[in-house]
Amino acid sequence: MDKHKTNPVKPNGRRKQGFQLFLISVPFLAAYLVFSYLPLFGWTYAFFDYRAGLKLFNTPFAGFKYFTSMVSNSVLKADVLRVLVNTFGISGLGILTSFLPMFFAIALSEIRTNKYRRVVQTITTIPNFISWVIVYSLAFVLFSVNDGVVNKVFVDLGIFESPYNFLASDKHVWLTMWAWGTWKGLGWSSIIYYATITGIDAELFEAATVDGANRIQRIAHITIPSLMPTFSVLLLLSISNFLNNGMDQYYVFQNAMNRQHIEVLDLYVYNRGFVGRDIPFSIAVGILKTLVSVTLLFAANGISKLIRKESIF
Repeated sequence: MDKHKTNPVKPNGRRKQGFQLFLISVPFLAAYLVFSYLPLFGWTYAFFDYRAGLKLFNTPFAGFKYFTSMVSNSVLKADVLRVLVNTFGISGLGILTSFLPMFFAIALSEIRTNKYRRVVQTITTIPNFISWVIVYSLAFVLFSVNDGVVNKVFVDLGIFESPYNFLASDKHVWLTMWAWGTWKGLGWSSIIYYATITGIDAELFEAATVDGANRIQRIAHITIPSLMPTFSVLLLLSISNFLNNGMDQYYVFQNAMNRQHIEVLDLYVYNRGFVGRDIPFSIAVGILKTLVSVTLLFAANGISKLIRKESIF
């Protein structure tokens, strides 16, 4: 008998190991329950004529009044359609340009100087950790009417006759919001692609080089195909998260001039609930957004099964 032969793990040992792993996961499950599922109790406010300061069950029961008002009330219907168009427009730009982090990671991987590559990675990743308030302060310094650097330069060069109010302009607001979001998140979003690139077998590149493939051919036939599974999963998750494009960015950039086209669904829920104090209706809109997001998630999973023969969950 081979003394070095590994003994199989006994059933009791497997159960003990599984129980230990379960105990390790309990704090994370508890945190997820507290911060993700427990707040769903707030959905009940959408079924009452609730007003701030009152106890929920001391207010009249409204049933589906606030849900049906999205269709029956022409003003509310127009508002919801407007913010949906804004949300789909800005999120659609993000989906159409979702390949940018992948190509940015490829460009980083092709930089041969390690020191320069680390500098570029650091500079492009730092904006992700800057709050949108700071980003707006930067935008104000650059584009404000009176003291903005861009206006001063353009007026001095004779390009503008007078300063232009970039921040209050309603023109191309979707593009400007997409540009700020891309600038802020490009470096961070490319990290997972860069990690995938570093995991590609180096022998593939060496073999391609021996066969006479140049850099572009190696990228086209090795790097990009290796990244496509990661890109597909992230793209489908982005589609399922289509309506959740956040509020912070649009809240700090909104003003009376551009509000019609910058108000996305999350910002609309905030404005109706906290500014307009129509809490039940804002929660009803939030529930609608969640249901649509879940539908998109299952649709994206179905697309993944149909095209890639793989499920994302």
